[in-house]
Amino acid sequence: MNFELNETQSLIRDTARKFAREVVAPQARKLDREALFPKDVYPKLGELGLLGVNIPEPYGGAQAGVVSYALAMIEISAACASTAVGMAVTNMAAELINAYGTEAQKKKHVTALATGQACVGAFALSEAHAGSDAGALRTRAEKKGDRWVLNGSKQWITSGAHAGVIVVWARTSDAGNKGLSCFIVEGGTPGLIVGKAEDKMGLKGSNTVPLTFENLELPLENLLAREGDGFKLAMVALDGGRIGISAQACGVGRAALEASVRYSKERKAFGQAIGGFQALRFMMADMHTRLQAAELLCLRAATLKEKGLPFTREASMAKLFCSETSNWVCDRAVQIHGGYGYIDEFPVERYLRDARVQTIYEGTSEIQRLVIAREIFKTVST
Repeated sequence: MNFELNETQSLIRDTARKFAREVVAPQARKLDREALFPKDVYPKLGELGLLGVNIPEPYGGAQAGVVSYALAMIEISAACASTAVGMAVTNMAAELINAYGTEAQKKKHVTALATGQACVGAFALSEAHAGSDAGALRTRAEKKGDRWVLNGSKQWITSGAHAGVIVVWARTSDAGNKGLSCFIVEGGTPGLIVGKAEDKMGLKGSNTVPLTFENLELPLENLLAREGDGFKLAMVALDGGRIGISAQACGVGRAALEASVRYSKERKAFGQAIGGFQALRFMMADMHTRLQAAELLCLRAATLKEKGLPFTREASMAKLFCSETSNWVCDRAVQIHGGYGYIDEFPVERYLRDARVQTIYEGTSEIQRLVIAREIFKTVST
């Protein structure tokens, strides 16, 4: 097992770190306070190859692999989790179309996503009554002549108001999970109605909206893969997406720890810097240790995916541990800051708010435990 990064991985990480510190971090607080979507940042991320890190170069990607993607996500997330969410979903949508799309679909839509021409991508699976239970979705697509006609609604769609390419799941038959299909919808298509942006606890710079489809017409070639393949595509995409959320959690947690160390060096109490007190030093030692373990789980899942090996269990383990660790670390960061941790003069209150959703989206912690347990029972013989 090699824990050293190769030249490409180091280059991607360093490129992402430089951009995160010089461009993303300086506007993070403003995005959060004013709920501003960082629309100007995504084309720049595209120019650097960070919207298609695992996408082949002919389609505008960096072709740098899954580990490089996870490393880049950690860096962008440490600067601004809101910006990182849009980056994560764009990479996820681009990878799905690249894996299952036709050559024409890849040339048009993957290129638009990876280069930033589409601004961002969106992933429209969840509905108001169907979050973890994807098989219960009700949005329908009917074939009428040479068109697909979509009707229904989606909920909690990240970047939905700004996405140039949206991957949408709809029911094409009543055959349970086998009745789901996947479609590519371009932003601005007639019949696509963007709802009011959600006022969220955190990730306020990330746009989250409901989407409604009212007799939205698509050409037949906008079907992704085959009719009835939708559930399989959703599960594949979510497995990969969990690596992205794991990396995001590691980045936010790292930012919270670093803020705590800086604060503890400057804040004085009882005649000395509070970082000199054993209780706080032990707390930060535990924070660092858990974050290092979380990052290794994240990169382990990324390595397996990159090698083309099964990674479902490892992705769920990483998502579960990284997200819960991030919440634990951010909570302690606020505690270390005392009263200052509860006001927005210091960034740790934002880190805690941003971290909270990590145990919910891309599959809740409870769903991850179900997946992990299922995989364990497959591998242990009676």
